[in-house]
Amino acid sequence: MTRSTSASALFTPSRSDRARRRQARRDLAAAHREARLANQPRRRTATRVDELDARPVYPASGRPGPASARGGKLKLPAHRMTTATASGAFPFLAEGGLGAGGMYIGRDVHAEAGFSFDPFELYGRIEGFTNPNLLLAGVIGMGKSALAKSLALRSIAHGYKIYIPCDPKGEWSPVAEALGGRTIALGPGMSGRLNPLDAPAAPGGADPAEWAAEVRKRRLLLLASLARTVLHRDLVPMEHTALDVALDEVVAEARRTDRVPLLGDVAAMLGNSRRLDDALGDPARRLGAAAEDLAHALRRLVQGDLAGIFDAPSTVEFDPTAPMLSIDLSSLGTAGDDTGLILAMTCASAWMEAALSDPAGGRRWVVYDEAWRLMRHLPLLERMQQQWKLSRGLGIANLLVIHRLSDLLSAGDAGSRGRALAEGLLSDCATRIIYRQEPDQLAATASLLGLTGVETQAIAALTRGRGLYKIAGRSFVVQHLLHPAERELFDTDARMQAGPREPVDTRA
Repeated sequence: MTRSTSASALFTPSRSDRARRRQARRDLAAAHREARLANQPRRRTATRVDELDARPVYPASGRPGPASARGGKLKLPAHRMTTATASGAFPFLAEGGLGAGGMYIGRDVHAEAGFSFDPFELYGRIEGFTNPNLLLAGVIGMGKSALAKSLALRSIAHGYKIYIPCDPKGEWSPVAEALGGRTIALGPGMSGRLNPLDAPAAPGGADPAEWAAEVRKRRLLLLASLARTVLHRDLVPMEHTALDVALDEVVAEARRTDRVPLLGDVAAMLGNSRRLDDALGDPARRLGAAAEDLAHALRRLVQGDLAGIFDAPSTVEFDPTAPMLSIDLSSLGTAGDDTGLILAMTCASAWMEAALSDPAGGRRWVVYDEAWRLMRHLPLLERMQQQWKLSRGLGIANLLVIHRLSDLLSAGDAGSRGRALAEGLLSDCATRIIYRQEPDQLAATASLLGLTGVETQAIAALTRGRGLYKIAGRSFVVQHLLHPAERELFDTDARMQAGPREPVDTRA
């Protein structure tokens, strides 16, 4: 059974007022609506609720009248927040950048703007930027070496100088030569010679006696580092005494003969038991016997695979005015034993400290490429830690290049001094640049650097040349842009991309 309902137009008296005519129109609209709903077939539900009873209380346009809160009478205050809060709530998107000062690196991916960086310019200008040191990590083939070389090249345009105390693969030699710098190649069969016991020139105004004591201290630290590297243990107190006595005797004899002291002279003096005991004045004659291990340890630098490299007068001089100086050690440590490489770098680092300790030397970069090979040697870590701590006073920025953050953990077991020194180097790097990491390295990377979940996901999906920059608690994703000339100069895949050689006809 159906029913039909209709509504017709209402006629109102012509003399009725405006309010009555408006009410009549409202009544007519309500009648049309009820007629339209009444003509539709009824649909029953399981609870037998009529559809007319389920109609909304208010139309789709909202509650009518003043109660609708429309009309401009309701005003809410605008929400305000600092840029620090905004960057935490919306990482990358709310970052204002570091400014235009410094070396141009590339493009800020999220801000779609240029990105420049200079640790010397940022120091003292950005809160939380406590030192100019930098850590660069990334898997092979993602462009971290190109970024390190690009930083060095572009820094020279700002008047900075570049030192590479250890180039284990020889990749920096073409860069140094192209920039008017100098490369010193050390190894068996090479012509380069460095005497790590060379006394650096005294700075202006230094007291001669105090400077002589400083030179003696540096030489003793070098000899102790070399002995510990070869012996793979710490020295006992009597061995330290033997080094003191042997060095003093060698330096005194060199002054009498007007020549420079050499490592071979120290090794020979350590092997002379009678002279050591006489110099110390010990009636028990025990010092000579205690120095036997030291004499054999230093013998490798005199008669072993490093003979002639560091046991001869220097054939090159340190030129502090050169824009770049690289120590090429690619011919050492290629047989799986890094001991020779570590000894060579220890000697080269001591030789380069003459320029680093000069307060008038200007701003300089010290690049430790392939630093994962150095992390396992405690004496080198101690020298690096000293250089990291004094970076602000010396005016140097240390750049540590590794493959992954877990390389820092290879410095020693948990709680060991080596692990503590490696983690200290990380703590003393106000800038961390992380290129793509393998999935199994994400947890260690996030733990060591304190990354957020968004940042951890970002480094897992980074493409070639793109890195996450963590600078004083601020985050950026930057695409490094290379000039074509840089791309050709920095190419480390030339051997992988070279075509096959033409076959040689051996029948002739």
